Amino acid sequence: MFDFIRNNKKITQIFLALITLPFAFWGVDSYVRNAEVGAGVATVGGAKITRQELQSAMREQEDRMRAQLGGKVDPAMFETPQMRRAVLDSLVTQRLLAEQTQKARLTVGNEQLVQFIASVPSLQENGKFSKERYEALVAAQGMSKEMFEARLRQDMAMQQLMLPVIEAGITGQVAASRWLATQVEQREIAEARLMPEAYAGRVKLAADAVQKYYEANRSKFELPEQVRAEFLVLSRDAMIMQASVSDEEARAAYQSRADRYKEAETRRASHILIRAAKDAPEAEAKAAKAKAEELLLQVKKTPADFARIAKQNSQDPGSAEKGGDLDWFGRGAMVKAFEDTAFALKEGQISDVVRSDFGFHVIRVTGVRAERSKPFDEVKAELLAELKREAGMKKYAEAAEAFGNTVYEQSDSLKPAAEKWKLEIRQSQWLAKGSKLAPPFDNPKLAAALFSDDGLKNKRNSEAVEAAPGALVSARVLEHKPAALQPLEVVKGDIEKYLVREEAFKLATKDGEETLARLAKGEAVDLKWSPARNVSRTAAQGLPADSLRAVFKADTGKLPAYAGVAVPNNGYALYRIGAVKRIGEVDKNDPLGRALAQQYARFIAEEEFSAWMSTLKEKYPVEINKAALESKDR
Repeated sequence: MFDFIRNNKKITQIFLALITLPFAFWGVDSYVRNAEVGAGVATVGGAKITRQELQSAMREQEDRMRAQLGGKVDPAMFETPQMRRAVLDSLVTQRLLAEQTQKARLTVGNEQLVQFIASVPSLQENGKFSKERYEALVAAQGMSKEMFEARLRQDMAMQQLMLPVIEAGITGQVAASRWLATQVEQREIAEARLMPEAYAGRVKLAADAVQKYYEANRSKFELPEQVRAEFLVLSRDAMIMQASVSDEEARAAYQSRADRYKEAETRRASHILIRAAKDAPEAEAKAAKAKAEELLLQVKKTPADFARIAKQNSQDPGSAEKGGDLDWFGRGAMVKAFEDTAFALKEGQISDVVRSDFGFHVIRVTGVRAERSKPFDEVKAELLAELKREAGMKKYAEAAEAFGNTVYEQSDSLKPAAEKWKLEIRQSQWLAKGSKLAPPFDNPKLAAALFSDDGLKNKRNSEAVEAAPGALVSARVLEHKPAALQPLEVVKGDIEKYLVREEAFKLATKDGEETLARLAKGEAVDLKWSPARNVSRTAAQGLPADSLRAVFKADTGKLPAYAGVAVPNNGYALYRIGAVKRIGEVDKNDPLGRALAQQYARFIAEEEFSAWMSTLKEKYPVEINKAALESKDR
């Protein structure tokens, strides 16, 4: 967001940002007008953000992420309070900006809006504004032009509001240089790791430790609700496979499509080119023509030497090495003057000098293929495949609606639909609710239908769902297992292993912290250190973020210096810092320097924006209804 604001002169960046920000077109103005509808999840300046608005924003974000990730999105991630809070924070920001924009009376005039839209490159064709492209963009947003332009106008007004704030962030030269230097500073480190496995033998669990953990974490041992289903797939590919085409039909299609199988006359030629631009000076053109005429005399005298002469003299780099050969070509492939001459010559003939936009040519026709029609037998296999595809696609289009009606009207069985379209009824493995499912059940709509009340209790066919392009699926539940708590006896071993590892990790961490304190005092400690390597904040060399922070937080006034950090599930890591290399002033003109300078400017801009948003929250107090936010009722 800050990048496109800071670079707002780049119209394309702004426009793309406006239409791709997750909530840019949810219409903040409509939030304000409808603020009193439904129960609020938050209030901004006394106006509500309703549960319905949050639900709509959540659905939009889910749809957007699914489109960006090719449909591979776990619906469960949108059920978390963290995700709902992130979406709500975005709505709050939008509302604050809308309130301040309205109070500041910032507007965008009709002329400014028109100029902005007309200047967007993606909405232009041949350098001019394209009404068709604009209408297609608006339609893709699912809006009327009036709604689209109103919301675009509002977003542009917000840019007017934000830009002065972001531009107010001044990056001081001294502070920026110091920050850049810290980013490229290198520290030579060696690593020693205290692994939990080495401490497992020292762990003594209390007799009731497993029972207590089981009781306190029962939800972890619940098996999710599961179903096993049977399903039918009506696919376009299957319809194509089922389609049959007779030889008579193929012959009839061949006759009706005769023009497709005609091969126009083609020629093969070689040439010698002496270059001269279309607008070359007269003297230069005369010299080039004279050279071409000289070569023409040579090839007419000894035609068999055409290839050798072309290789030595032609100024066409693409063909000279091949003795001037241009391979086979049809009409329209060459410039007109060249083509007219080549198609006027007989095989073996050599032309006079021919002028084109490229220069002067000497052309020799080396082959002639007359116009012909491909015989039926030559195209039969290709034609049969094409006709089968056409027939299958037509059959699929005709069957799609009827398939949906059949599985709905005869909802207690998939057999009628299977028999009508000669489909195999297949059965799934056990499918766990909320987990990642295999196709076709990875389609959210199909999975939701199976776990719906109607699907579970009545075991009716689901509606026909397009699970993939050209594939309709209907499924029905065969067996159902409700969510159930696994008995302690089943999970006891896993709990014991987990608790032992947790305690071993605590022992490794305690030992690591004690070892770090000893090293800091200068005591000798027997550790197995890894080979030394250099790391920096911009080149971590695989070092985890927490470890990198610990390494650069360490006081390096006296070397070697030491740092340590607990690594969840992987023990305690100790780092020995043997050397520090400070680069000095960073060249802001090299790629790394430019990238870091932009990053620093972005940090400053973000701080300015964050501080400004804090003042807006004081001006328009924000209250979050935590109970409503954490509710799973979406």
